Amino acid sequence: MSMLQLEVVTPDKTVVSAQVEMAVCPGVMGEFGVLPHHVSLLSALKIGNLRYTEGGKQHNVFISGGFADVNNKVLTVLAESAELAEDIDTARAQAAKERAEKRLASQADDVDHARAEAALQRAVERLHVAQLR
Repeated sequence: MSMLQLEVVTPDKTVVSAQVEMAVCPGVMGEFGVLPHHVSLLSALKIGNLRYTEGGKQHNVFISGGFADVNNKVLTVLAESAELAEDIDTARAQAAKERAEKRLASQADDVDHARAEAALQRAVERLHVAQLR
């Protein structure tokens, strides 16, 4: 059986390096799947869940945007940040969600609403991915 090499890389570390059967990425225009022998592709990614199948078992990775490059049976995901579902600190994610909600509810002029909305979206998605363990 032909396999796909998956590399999920952040500026700090390699989060996943594995031979997988398939991967599904959160593209900015919608999810897309990648199988071995996929046509070459470059896509921007949004905050979301990257899921992949390794040894018949599904795994989930939170990613906060970035790019996916498919080339020669290799899927390379360059993410701003990424965490395996089992490594997500749900208490920390919940606290971040509450802070972002509080900032968004504030009517203060010094609140950067776009930044607070992005923080809320990251926290909500991290909590969602954590539940998929």
